Amino acid sequence: MSTAAFPGTFDPFSVGHYDIVQRALLLFDSLIVAIGVNVEKKTLYTVGERKANIESLFAHDPRVSVQAYEGLTVDFCRKAGVTHIVRGVRSSADFAFELAAAQTNKAMLPEVDTVLLPALPEWAHVSSTIIRDILKNGGNAAQFLPTGNF
Repeated sequence: MSTAAFPGTFDPFSVGHYDIVQRALLLFDSLIVAIGVNVEKKTLYTVGERKANIESLFAHDPRVSVQAYEGLTVDFCRKAGVTHIVRGVRSSADFAFELAAAQTNKAMLPEVDTVLLPALPEWAHVSSTIIRDILKNGGNAAQFLPTGNF
């Protein structure tokens, strides 16, 4: 049985994130949406709010679980027994960062591989940072959020 982790801050969880989960489920038996907690990062939503939101989006699919973690992603993956890390890439800049992270993670946890899924063209411009800016300034970000999201 293969279990992948999809780590991220997910503040908020976007249509791009939702798409990556749906596509990862075609490749793996189960997926953990792993909410990384970084106390240095200023977030719009609490970890509890993000966890509850993502859980509600996938309540219909028992293959998806949501867990929060602190510390290194490789330590979380080791404890959770995952076989792969899934990451989405929107641009060449994302690819360069994710490739370096994947290589570092592989050196630290050789038994776990990283799978990079390119964003669909219609979601490549969507980022949580932009969505947060829209929301903080009273804009309507509904088109960038899965139905039922914040």
